[in-house]
Amino acid sequence: MRVLIAGAGRAGLSVAVHLAKMGHDVTIVDRDESIANSAFERHGLVSLVGDATDAGLLQEAEVARADVVVAMLRRDADNLAVALLAQSAGAKRVMVRMRDPAYRSVYVRAGVDRILSEIDVFIGAMATAIEHSGVRHAMVLGTGESVAFELDIPVDSVVAGRTVSTIAGSASFPSSCVFAGVYRPDGRVEAPRGSSVVAGGATVLLVAARDELAEVIAFFLQREPAGGGVQERR
Repeated sequence: MRVLIAGAGRAGLSVAVHLAKMGHDVTIVDRDESIANSAFERHGLVSLVGDATDAGLLQEAEVARADVVVAMLRRDADNLAVALLAQSAGAKRVMVRMRDPAYRSVYVRAGVDRILSEIDVFIGAMATAIEHSGVRHAMVLGTGESVAFELDIPVDSVVAGRTVSTIAGSASFPSSCVFAGVYRPDGRVEAPRGSSVVAGGATVLLVAARDELAEVIAFFLQREPAGGGVQERR
């Protein structure tokens, strides 16, 4: 893909380098000459120095050929200007990093394809980690109503050694919970099937409603009762 990133501070440059390593054609535009020079000299990225809200500079960056334009400037007003200019030039997709939540409705009305809020992501992940010590990594999804998270399954958990279908068929299985993945010993994630076995000590990737998170975690971390096991729904 051809990706144009407007505003390559530390976060923008990190995204650009990652995308370039993945084989994408990345161009950055930034007012800071030292950032642009570093992007070119250290990482070989096509870099332009200047104001990304300048239509002429965006044209020089070949915004019309971009598959994705990402606006990551310090002000939402500037990101909005970049988004509108990119759309007008014919860019296929436009994404913005939102600073002020008050701009969300403005971005939506402007037809921005994806609105990313670092504050929402950070607060969601941090709050989840603080509230639930059993969660390893977490990411808030959508508007913040759902959370994707990793959970280590104790070897003596009630679900250990059971199949996904058996676990999901339990009478106490939380209604919003979805199995998204099971980590293999080599660290790779495999898509779970009904017959997939959740071994004790394994790590699972789950998605659940944020207000059901505590219930979901408690379900997976509960210990095996004497002579017990999960009770399937009838």
